[in-house]
Formats: sequence, C-alpha cells, structure tokens
Amino acid sequence: FIPRRNASLPALLDLPSQTDWMRFAKSIAPTLEKQGWRIEKAQEYRYDIAEIEEWYARVADDGAETGKDWFSLELGIVINKQRISLLPILVTLIRNAPDAFDPKKLDEKPDGEALLTTLPDGMRVALPWGRIKPILRALGELYFPDRDGQTIRLHTLDSPRLAELSKNLPLHWLNGERLLEMGKRLAEFDGVQKVSPPQTLQASLRDYQMEGLSWMQFLREYGLAGILADDMGLGKTLQTLSHILLEKEAGRLTRPALVVAPTSLMSNWRQEAERFAPELKVLVLQGKERARQFERINQYDLVLTTYALLPRDEPELREYEYHLLILDESQYIKNVRSKAAQIAASLRARHRMCLTGTPLENHLGELWSQFHFLLPGLLGNEKTFNSEFRHPIEKLADENRKALLAKRIRPFLLRRTKDKVADELPPKTEMVRNVELTSAQRDIYETVRLAMDKKIRDEIARKGVAKSQMVILEALLKLRQVCCDPRLLRGGANRKAVLSAKLSALMEMLEELLLENRRILVFSQFTSMLALIESELKLRQIAYTVLTGDTIDRAAAINAFQEGQAPIFLISLKAGGVGLNLTAADTVIHYDPWWNPAVENQATDRAWRIGQDKPVFVYRLIARGTLEEKIQDLQQRKADLADAILASGEAQGVQITPEDLQAIFEPLESVGDEEADAVAAET
Repeated sequence: FIPRRNASLPALLDLPSQTDWMRFAKSIAPTLEKQGWRIEKAQEYRYDIAEIEEWYARVADDGAETGKDWFSLELGIVINKQRISLLPILVTLIRNAPDAFDPKKLDEKPDGEALLTTLPDGMRVALPWGRIKPILRALGELYFPDRDGQTIRLHTLDSPRLAELSKNLPLHWLNGERLLEMGKRLAEFDGVQKVSPPQTLQASLRDYQMEGLSWMQFLREYGLAGILADDMGLGKTLQTLSHILLEKEAGRLTRPALVVAPTSLMSNWRQEAERFAPELKVLVLQGKERARQFERINQYDLVLTTYALLPRDEPELREYEYHLLILDESQYIKNVRSKAAQIAASLRARHRMCLTGTPLENHLGELWSQFHFLLPGLLGNEKTFNSEFRHPIEKLADENRKALLAKRIRPFLLRRTKDKVADELPPKTEMVRNVELTSAQRDIYETVRLAMDKKIRDEIARKGVAKSQMVILEALLKLRQVCCDPRLLRGGANRKAVLSAKLSALMEMLEELLLENRRILVFSQFTSMLALIESELKLRQIAYTVLTGDTIDRAAAINAFQEGQAPIFLISLKAGGVGLNLTAADTVIHYDPWWNPAVENQATDRAWRIGQDKPVFVYRLIARGTLEEKIQDLQQRKADLADAILASGEAQGVQITPEDLQAIFEPLESVGDEEADAVAAET
C-alpha cells in the first residue's frame, strides 16, 4: 500500500489529515492485513508508530548530595518496557520549530491531535498535544536556549509544579511522594485553612486581613517564608501583630519576634502594638540607652529596631535566634550588596517575612534580593536569575519567562490592592495639570539641555551608557530643577527675576482649593523647593506645616495638620512616603514627578487609606514638553513591569535606553514668547 497520490488512482489512497493517517495505521491497516490484504509501504511512510505503554515521572532528591533543597525531575514514556525521557526530545523540537511551540498558541492545538516525532533509536511515536501542553506550561525551562540533559533540576519550593503535572497528566510517579504532597498543599495556598483571630487582639480584622493572617500561619506551619505585599493602608502592621500574637497564644513564641523597619516607623509599630496587642511585651532598640537593653532581648515578645542601626548593632543582634524575623518596607534591602541586606540575611530566625507595598520598584533584581533573604535558591543565584528571567522579561518582553517567574513566586507573595478589597474606601480621582513654562524659564531649560546633551554624548562616546550614569543623573536632575523653579539650580539666586510657571500654578491651585475647604498634601522630592513654597505661603499668610528629613518633632507636624491647625502639609517625598496616616487630607498634589510610580502611589496613600471617608483628588503638575512628560511615560512602563509579575499585564522594558535619552533631550516645541508668558500668566 503506497500512501501518496497515484496517477492512475487519483484520490483513492489519499487521506485528508495526519489524524486520519494515524487512525488508518492504528485500526484500519491491521484489520486489512487480517483480511488477507498485502500492504506495501513507501520509504517516506511516516505512520509506523510505536505504542506508548505508560507516561511516568521520576523524582530524584538532590538534597542529600548538595546540602540544598533541590530535586531532579524526569518525565518520559514507556515503550516495549523501556523508559525514554521526553525532556531532551521536547527541547530539540522547540529549538527546531519554535513557532510551533509558541506558548501563546498552545491553546490552539487540539488535545486530540498528536505530535509525531522520532526517538533516538529511530522509533516513531505520536505524542498527543493534550499531554504535551501541560508539560510545556509547567516546565517553562524547556524553552531556555541552554537547556540540556535527561532531567530538569528544580528547587523544592517548585513542588507546586509537580502538583500541576499530577493534576493535568495521568502519570505513574516514581519516588517524589513527599514533594508531590508538599506541592499539592502549596498549590492550594489560596484555600489555606482559615484560622481564628487571637483572643487578646484588640481589633476586628476585615475579611482580607483574616486571609492574610491565615496565609502567614500557613507559611509558618510549613517552614516557608513570603512577602505580604498589600497596598499601603490595608493594615500590614495589624496583620503581622495578629500573627505574632497568635504565635504567643499558641505557645510557639519561645523566642522574640524581631522587626526591622525604617526609623520613621518605630513609633508607629510601638503605638499599634500597644493599641491592638497589649499582651505583647515590646522592646524598642533606639537611642543611646539601647546599649543597656541588648542583654534583655530574650525577655520580650517583640523587638523593634531600624535599618540604620543594623550595622552598629550587628554583633549584639547576632547573639540571638528569633522566632520571627520581619523586614518592614523590605524594599530597603532591594540592593543585595547593601550593608542592611547582608546583615539581615545573617541573622538567625526560625521564620522570615517581608512587608512592603512595593516589592518591585525599578527592576526585577529588587524582587530577587528580597527572595534571596527569604528563600535563598528559589530564584537561583543572581547571575542565573539575570540571564534566565530579568533580561528576557525586561529587555525582550518574554511572556513565557514572565509567566514562569510569576508561577514560581505565587505561593510566597500575597498582594491585595485597595480597589479590590477595601470596598468602603471613597473614590480616588487622579488628574494631570500641564503647565507651560514662561519664556525665560524655557530659555534656561534649553540652555541647560544643550549643555548637558553635549556632555552626555561625549561621556557615552568614551564610556558607554552603562558607565555614564552619574553624568546622566546630573543632567536629569538639573532639567527637573529648571521645571520646578530655576532658583533650585546651583547659582539660582541670580535668577530671582525668573518666574516659575509651576510655582505660580501651584499657588493659584492652593488658593482655589482652600476656598473649597480642602485639606491638602503637597509632595516634592526637593526640600529646597518646599522652602520656596513655604516663602510663598508666608507672603499670603496661609497656615501650613512641613515635614522633611530635618524635622525634629514629626508628631507635632503631623498633629498640626490632622487636628486642623494648618490646611496645607508640605512633605518631602523621602521623609513622608511611608509611615504616615493623614486621612484628614482630601487632596494630594505631586509638585514634581518621580521615575517610580510606586513611590508616588505610596505618598498618595498617606491620604487614600483605611479610615478615609472623603473622596480623594490627586493632582500631578507636569511641565509640558519637558523631560517631566518623558518621566510619565517611563512611570507607566515600570508599573507595567510590576503588574506583569505581581498581578497581570504585559511586561515592558524599564531601563533608560539611548532612545529614552534622545527623547528626553529633544528640544522644546516652538512656542512664541508671548504665548508662553500668556499661558503662564493664566495659570
């Protein structure tokens, strides 16, 4: 029998599809032979297919040999009682026909159709897409260009992928029962057993806070660690205090819980512990007197210290082992080479936890650093992570790598946003106010732009973009200063006569908003800009309070605003981005934009948080046509990256590229002096 077109029998021996040929080879041809037909096969006949007797998974625990939590996974088929690993076969197929295995198109492959391939010994097999697709989805590493070998090496915390394979594939498991069971439990972490709140907790937990408490208890029960990444204002501190209190009531808090937080949050932690968990004995390691308190650490349930004090107090802190080690605002260790990150990693603790509303601010390396503290090895070493995830996701927008990374960290990162869980929050309205620079301000901007453009081009020509960061940052700083107020530039005192269009716009906005009895937060990254705004408010005899890194009595500044003594609160972004509850405010103004949208959102969340009962209006002042508009574009790309990994969305590059620099240093659009001054005068 010759399965091809024949001139004398034009269609008699033709079948319309591969599936029909496989059905013919498996069912019809044997029947014909039994009836006495003689079947002759041409050399190119492809459908002599070996029967697959079984699909199997074999797990080998590498921990005994390496001392680390790793295991090897082999997936394969059994033919003629011989096991054949499928992984190298699939890797070869992907390399030879990447379009056919595009993850975006896998769902288009009918489960009933099969992938024909030749095994190393020459046998032909038909691998149903219904069984191949779950393997490709669970083991995205097969797409890595340097994949090789009969097995794939995975971290123990990747065990949820074993559960995924077990659920979607009929596999005979050889070993791996412990890992498979662990994987099933981790894979079901969304449905963790709900715990009861601590009996002595002086607060009522909302439903999502109970879920957070149950999730932390789940991680503790299985000896795991994770990041509670709820939005600012959703009560991460309260959830964590509930977790510590529950550990004490259960008799497990036989050693203290150590919380490391920014200095500005020490009073917040102490006050909330006193208010909500008075049964906890709290020790604050702060000030000169702390030297006498180190020997008493084991007498307390909760010990509070700061990132700034870690290097000074390292020897004393390392003398103890802690039941819980909790890093609040854990983006402080986003640089794994920082002293704080290294010391935090060296402290001994039974369980570790990170708290942050911004686990990913600028790039994926920050996420890796936090997981390196929590679960070393989960994301590989830094070099491997950069090559396998960071570069493909940030530079190439690799959807498969993005999905694989999100899947890997999913059980260990809990993130809820206010718009999803805090239904009682009033609406938040965000608006951009474009400001046209005055003609004199535009001239200064153009002068600075031309000078810095040349300086940067010369520097990049000599060193390349990567090694020219200091010059680039200097240029961006100067341009941003011009947009805010030319007096911010070095030697700016000589520019007193130059009107700042943005400052004029702000003052007009404030006067209008005050007529509406608004309570207003004004954020800027430049304390010198806040000083200029102060001067304008004093001239107009408008009451205000201010908070910067130089503010000695933070509580007094906060109370003055919260209690209505001043309707305007000037805050530096660095000093007031975290740790403040300013629900008396109903208006937030960002005077100057920052590259990272998460930082701006944190600042906004000082007002838009639990306890707010008024609609919140957020204004961003943007100098039209300047680099501030480019910052807005870059902000969106950073937000997209965070969404891609932490929630959903498309991954985009976030690095400042030569193309970004070219756009940033484009000349301002031509606007007549009279028109520019008229627009500025109107604002």
